[in-house]
Amino acid sequence: METTVIGLAVIAVVVIYLVVIYNRLVSLRNQFKNGFAQIDVQLQRRHDLIPNLVESAKAYLEHEKSTLTQVMEARNNAVSAQKDAAKDPGDGNKMQRLGSAENMLTKALANFNAVVEDYPELKADQTIQDLMEELSSTENRVSFARQAYNDGVMHYNIFREKFPNNIIAGMFAFKDRAQLQLETPEARQAPKINF
Repeated sequence: METTVIGLAVIAVVVIYLVVIYNRLVSLRNQFKNGFAQIDVQLQRRHDLIPNLVESAKAYLEHEKSTLTQVMEARNNAVSAQKDAAKDPGDGNKMQRLGSAENMLTKALANFNAVVEDYPELKADQTIQDLMEELSSTENRVSFARQAYNDGVMHYNIFREKFPNNIIAGMFAFKDRAQLQLETPEARQAPKINF
């Protein structure tokens, strides 16, 4: 009788321990998903600002249509990658595609900024100034959101890889998740907006 009680107590402790690990994995997974949701909000804001910026600049940049087209194409690719990544935050391929698309958008915006420098009347336009300032502010928000997401993924991955957590994670398909990395050092910086 006494060994049965001890055996049941040991089983209960093991089950409780497994439940605690499982619940912690769920919590950490939801934290990094929430981190991606914050990135998603800021990227959407960034992507929404760009058409307004391009539309405002069109009148001044009649001879620079290729630059405007490049910005809009990069924006559209970034929106597509963002939507795809939102379906499964942490998927390595999707995060890499999102990072690449955002990198290309940052480069296109840098080219746009270089063109703007050649048009003093465009630089002086209040609407353009406001949009560029808001875009710069959004870049900072994206950076902070990306850092929070990457921290969440790191904590999740570390907890998931520890023993015996890795056994429970494997049993319940808690996969390794990828951080959102940008490919070049230039892309890690917000576009420089000078007026």
